[in-house]
Amino acid sequence: MRNLCLILALALAAEAADQDFNGRWNIKALGEPRNRAWWLEVEGAGAPNLKGQFVGFPGGDLNAIENIKISNGELYFTFDRPDRNIHQEYRARLVKQELEGTFASGSEKLKWIGARAPVITEKDDGSWRERKPVALFNGKDLSGWSALVPGKELGWTVKDGSMTNVAGANNLMSDAKFWNFALHLEYRVGPKSNSGIGLRARYEVQILDDHGRPPDTHGNGAIYSRILPQRNASKPAGEWQTFDIRLVGRQVTVILNGQKIIEKTEIQGLTAMATDANEAEPGPLTLQGDHGPVEFRKIVLTPLVRQ
Repeated sequence: MRNLCLILALALAAEAADQDFNGRWNIKALGEPRNRAWWLEVEGAGAPNLKGQFVGFPGGDLNAIENIKISNGELYFTFDRPDRNIHQEYRARLVKQELEGTFASGSEKLKWIGARAPVITEKDDGSWRERKPVALFNGKDLSGWSALVPGKELGWTVKDGSMTNVAGANNLMSDAKFWNFALHLEYRVGPKSNSGIGLRARYEVQILDDHGRPPDTHGNGAIYSRILPQRNASKPAGEWQTFDIRLVGRQVTVILNGQKIIEKTEIQGLTAMATDANEAEPGPLTLQGDHGPVEFRKIVLTPLVRQ
């Protein structure tokens, strides 16, 4: 009887410890070639209905984790695409309230650290006022911007008052960091091209040549793979277009070409374009250049502060 009680106590203690894996985690992958951050959500740890979601697999979608388990205090999950010969393994243990993990895919191996996603209570509730606008692009050169991916050629130039990339260029990162803000940005995208705007280097507003298509979570103006636009307000490729974006806490409003397509909607976590995992801190603006051709001209950010 005593042994049975001990076994039951140990089992209950293990279940209680497993529950500590539950929640949302912002992940910094050490040495990841593109300098990206990942995101993980675990539900049902310590219970029979364990499940998870992950941003970080190839393509960066928000993916349900199909194979996930916890054994002997270790979280284990995989991503498999047999048609592309992809098998990835992720392992993690809880160490002082953080996840310490490893990633392995063939000969590629990385270590990663996960911190709990912070609680951010700020809402776009009418209590915010605008401060002095900040012009992030002077129309002459790339002052105030840096390459985001170390060791990769920049691939951006300034011509006729706009910054433009070559296909496959580096991504750009503003030197300045911001918290809550309103952003006005003008861009022009090439045929069948793709780009994005990283808010605080965490949440991507997608740029895509998708004029005339139905709204999509990967479409123009979407919060990539997370928030569906209410309508498609895109212009054809080759025409200048405008974004007016407002971010307070995790709450975002997106106006594309004068039409409101997302209104005060909560972003649940990092997206594929994320490179800054410190979600409770100010972050830079990032511009994606590693897909097809895109141009940016007027980029004006207005910080928002409490009234």
